[in-house]
Amino acid sequence: MSAPRSGLRPARPPWGSRKLGAARRFLESAPRPAAFASGPPRGSRKLGAARRFLESPATRLRIGLTGGIGSGKSAAAHRFAVLGAAIIDADVIAHQITAAGGSAMPALIEAFGHQICDANGALDRAAMRQRVFGDPQARARLESILHPRIGAVMREAACEQEGAYLVFVVPLLVEHLSRWRPQIDRLCVVDCPVDVQVARVQARSGLDVPTIHAILAAQATRAQRLAVADDVIDNSGDLQDLTRQVDALHAKYLRLANKN
Repeated sequence: MSAPRSGLRPARPPWGSRKLGAARRFLESAPRPAAFASGPPRGSRKLGAARRFLESPATRLRIGLTGGIGSGKSAAAHRFAVLGAAIIDADVIAHQITAAGGSAMPALIEAFGHQICDANGALDRAAMRQRVFGDPQARARLESILHPRIGAVMREAACEQEGAYLVFVVPLLVEHLSRWRPQIDRLCVVDCPVDVQVARVQARSGLDVPTIHAILAAQATRAQRLAVADDVIDNSGDLQDLTRQVDALHAKYLRLANKN
């Protein structure tokens, strides 16, 4: 499934901006009473506006994290989360809205029939994969249902989650780079050789090799991803090596996020 439209408003890198500094100074100087007996105090609208500005996605460093199937995006995202980044994972959201009773299921059933559901009423991802892989129109219909819903949840999560910076985990970010590039400040690619990807996917999901190669063929190549990357995590080694690289990038992203 391809990457959704994020819906996040484009913005220049916020660190060092005059508005950000002014909002922070305003909040630092504002009184913080426990309650107001006769309504909000004078200037409360400015206080609320300052808080909304600081909490909005555009005021935090935004990282786009991507990579091919089996590259290790989830492992990298997990480490970033442990270190304190706010993680917004498009694939996790896709699973949530296609679970039994999920917000996307009525529209999916209307478009494709009940045969795309498993016994519990959730989306049968294998059945849907077979349905859309050889049918561009069916794939477009699927994306038209999922992408707006995923984008809405991502926008909400970006405003609600706390963290020093935002990490948007999007499997097909490079395939939809024109949509995503204005929404992120840096693009981080998790990379490994294709044979490693195939072995990992086989071990994880049990898919046969032809199916895995069909999925790979629908994604950007390694060369295409690396050509547009700002940062690269080489995940051809073990988890310890991945952790070391993510830790180094985390330190780098903190410096960028805190830059005046």
